[in-house]
Amino acid sequence: MSPRRLDPAIRTTLIDIAARLLAQEGPQALSTRRLAAEAGSSTMVVYTHFGAMSGLVREVVHEGFARLQGYLTRVERTGDPVADMALLGRAYRHNALANPHLYAVMFGGASLAGFSLTEEDRQHGRYTLANVVECAARCLEAGRFRAGDAELVAHQMWSAIHGLITLELGGYLIPPYDAERCFEAQLVALMVGAGDAPEAATRSVAASRHRLRGEVEPVPEPTG
Repeated sequence: MSPRRLDPAIRTTLIDIAARLLAQEGPQALSTRRLAAEAGSSTMVVYTHFGAMSGLVREVVHEGFARLQGYLTRVERTGDPVADMALLGRAYRHNALANPHLYAVMFGGASLAGFSLTEEDRQHGRYTLANVVECAARCLEAGRFRAGDAELVAHQMWSAIHGLITLELGGYLIPPYDAERCFEAQLVALMVGAGDAPEAATRSVAASRHRLRGEVEPVPEPTG
């Protein structure tokens, strides 16, 4: 008899449930019985897919960065690297809003049930920054950003956008300074801070907004 094939759908379901429980209720809610009940599966499935609870928590983190990478790689390279950079920021935000529980776990906003991230785990996050580093280098080469270290620029962009999104997810950004208004202003400010001219930065950020749906947000298939 051939071994039973693992169901990728139940694996994803378990990861999403674990992330939600950690983010909303804390580590005390994370048990094989609770996971199995919410997934409509047996407790053995948890062990079959992840080996142990620590393996499941590690996969929550890895899955979070994999989904983030998926959004970032959808951003196409164009002749306007500053617009590309702004769209990477939009992709980062879109991923966080689409996967808030994963986002909380992968960046330490939720307790990991006694499981500590290793340097290897954190490397997944650093790897996703490669897209931003490459784009920053193109902005420097094009003369849109002042001469500097592309990797440092990428880290500055990352930390600034991450901070704003953390406030947004926490419900701290409300009218008249809501998330949309602050995010659009921050994108322009980041580009100008890196050395771009205000008018050029404003145009590029606006262009990235027009590209958002086609490259980052999934376009619904026509019905009927």
